[in-house]
Amino acid sequence: MSEPDPLVPVETAAQCGLKSCHHCGSVWEGAAEGEPCARCATKLHSRKPDTFNRTWAYLIAAALLYLPANMLPVMITKSLFGTQQDTILSGVIYFWVSGAYGLAALIFIASFLVPLFKLTALTLLTYLSQRGSDWRQQERARLYRILEVIGRWSMLDVFVVALLAGLVRIHGFAEITAGFGIAAFGAVVVLTMLASLSFDPRSTWDVRDAPAPEDSAEDDMKRSGETA
Repeated sequence: MSEPDPLVPVETAAQCGLKSCHHCGSVWEGAAEGEPCARCATKLHSRKPDTFNRTWAYLIAAALLYLPANMLPVMITKSLFGTQQDTILSGVIYFWVSGAYGLAALIFIASFLVPLFKLTALTLLTYLSQRGSDWRQQERARLYRILEVIGRWSMLDVFVVALLAGLVRIHGFAEITAGFGIAAFGAVVVLTMLASLSFDPRSTWDVRDAPAPEDSAEDDMKRSGETA
């Protein structure tokens, strides 16, 4: 079987009159924009409504909170020896100096690199899709799937602080409370998740000023006639 020519335009589902439900995944033929899905009653759209504005709003808010999430203390430890305030990076340094290299690397990747990677990748995907760029569309589609997989590990620090705050509470000796940094960090994680949900991955394939299949066929006929 011969492979399809990547230069030949392919009809999209929207051009064929097909609409898929964002909720249950059903595909309907001839459904009108905004018509409820016959299976789950969710409104059908060929693309997520206002996808770029929503995604940009969440991304900008997450970027503004990213700095305080890493600079403000996420955990405050009060004991007989005084009060200690730890940020995400100070905790990474502490575990690294203590010899817990694996734990330090895990916290650094999950709590620092993953949110930064999600912010950068979603910004790139949204910018290119809004421009209607055809640059590396398959790689961009794979990148979005990767973001969906790794996003669930971004809440590691929130889980650790919540666990320690519940377990380490010895009255008069030691007490662990969450700092303002953990609230900012949790907000960053939630906002990047909302940005990922607001972004429509199908917009990756919407190329601006792309020739329609009918136009391409007419051009081919003209060229063949001129050649003859």
